[in-house]
Amino acid sequence: MLNDVKKVLISKDEIETMVKRLAEQISMDYEGKQLVLIGVMKGCLIFLADLLRNITIPVEFGTITASSYGSGTVSSGQIKIINDIDIEIEGKDVIIIEDLVDTGLTLNYLKDFLRLRKPKSVGICVAFDKPSRRKNPIEITYKGMDIPDEFIVGYGLDFNEKYRNLPEICVLKEEIYEGLID
Repeated sequence: MLNDVKKVLISKDEIETMVKRLAEQISMDYEGKQLVLIGVMKGCLIFLADLLRNITIPVEFGTITASSYGSGTVSSGQIKIINDIDIEIEGKDVIIIEDLVDTGLTLNYLKDFLRLRKPKSVGICVAFDKPSRRKNPIEITYKGMDIPDEFIVGYGLDFNEKYRNLPEICVLKEEIYEGLID
């Protein structure tokens, strides 16, 4: 599996430091409030689990599965909810947890979708941001770090459902995905 990786972009230690920083800020900002984290599956799973372990205030969580890819590797621009949340969020403070934001289409859709449930607030927390790929402006409440426009895997991020288990963020070799993405 590591033979498919061109380089390690972000080390496990850097990720741990980032998660602790984000969890500390969220814990301070939502002290005494009813906080619900909504993870966007599948990629956020590891990030969500790490955040939950590091947040020091009471917190609820749920997950939602959304797709804009259909059967391809390039976003169709059409968002589809595959699995909805199973937790009540009305009157609560919600933070959408996402592993990576690039175009912003899915997160903007999800933010509007969750607002229909009348939460007190809806924020966004992302581990990694590719601002160079943005198609829609999006307000990110908590951002781990900016990354270059390279095809990354690891720490929950995948290519064809593989590489999610890598503990670092790695750049995938072009020959692995060449011809399959734009």
